[in-house]
Amino acid sequence: MREALRARLDRMRAAIRAGGDAAVLAAGLAGLVGADLAAQERTGLRPMLNLTGTVLHTNLGRAILADEAVRAAVTAMASPLALEFDLETGGRGQRDDHLRGLLVELTGAEDATIVNNNAAAVLITLNTLAQGRDAVVSRGELIEIGGAFRMPDIMARAGATLVEIGTTNRTHPKDYTGAITPRTGVILKVHTSNYRIEGFTAEVAGPELSQIARAAGVPLLNDLGAGSLVDLSHYGLRREPTVAEAVAEGADLVTFSGDKLLGGPQAGFIVGRKDLIAAINKNPLKRAVRLDKIRIAALEATLRLYRDPDRLAERLPTLRMLARPAEDVAAQAARLAPEVDALLNPHGFAASPCICASQIGSGALPVDTIPSAGLRMTGPGGDAPDRLAARLRALALPVIGHIHGGALILDLRCLEDDAMLTGALAAL
Repeated sequence: MREALRARLDRMRAAIRAGGDAAVLAAGLAGLVGADLAAQERTGLRPMLNLTGTVLHTNLGRAILADEAVRAAVTAMASPLALEFDLETGGRGQRDDHLRGLLVELTGAEDATIVNNNAAAVLITLNTLAQGRDAVVSRGELIEIGGAFRMPDIMARAGATLVEIGTTNRTHPKDYTGAITPRTGVILKVHTSNYRIEGFTAEVAGPELSQIARAAGVPLLNDLGAGSLVDLSHYGLRREPTVAEAVAEGADLVTFSGDKLLGGPQAGFIVGRKDLIAAINKNPLKRAVRLDKIRIAALEATLRLYRDPDRLAERLPTLRMLARPAEDVAAQAARLAPEVDALLNPHGFAASPCICASQIGSGALPVDTIPSAGLRMTGPGGDAPDRLAARLRALALPVIGHIHGGALILDLRCLEDDAMLTGALAAL
């Protein structure tokens, strides 16, 4: 309280010296100090409406969890769990056992282990298989993920020596066979999930690459990144390779994320050969990148949903939003436009329905968009979209859109309750 009052008094004195009305400033002091104190108590991790058009928005926390996963996480937070306790023997158990069986069932792999994200999965796998040895990878697959994290840097931290082969756009079987030596610890294949190289291109497909690796006695690691457990084409999206397919093609290990296309909390999965998984689990890094009980509980609940594929899109928010028909979103935009326009008019802005395009986000299907619809919000002046965007960010329930074509666009694909938006805008 004292510090907030002093800070406001300092600002008031500065305003008075600049010619401000001392009486007016003093009259508003109590309200301003109260607002400052309330702001200090408010968490920065605030719920918001993601109307950006990016379903899996990295900066907004990626996947929204299914109700089953939320309930499981709450239970884990509120109760002691048999996390590493074997209820049958009364002895120590393994935390990964809660997920191992489900992952083996859903991917067809021999075994599985879990870490805190996919970058950690790649790091610990490379460190286990190729520390002090060579890791062979196509130049066209040396990706950079968000936050300027680059695959060559992860490989260096893992203690592996990068051996890049081929060219940016074309890599052939002979490039792999020519690079394999007694120093080779692993062949790394990286799914380029956050960009596409098109035109005069060539790459070695998983089945052929697994034959090359097996003939040389070298493990093949396939990093799928976003990693889908289901064929997305069944939901009207472009097909992505599934984890089960990568396993069936002969990859010795496959790594993928938990909070992207899978629709769960942040995690990194490693599935594949039992002997290699055992070696990874013995790596001292495993303890440094292990999961806590809350995420394990939420992941178990999420993975169980995949056992019922007929109801998966209904129960998994990520898939439900991605598969939502464009006509449904357009009808919502037409329904909401008059009410939102009425809320904006007193503030000098207007809203109308519009057609737009959503994207999956988080590096998945980077060049693909999904037909969608939303609200186009305009106002006087060239800076109107920025001014309105700032006001919507300042709401008690912030509303986040994107600016395009001189307007603020609210893509409604991820809005499942009309009242959430109208209630938030009423606070303007």
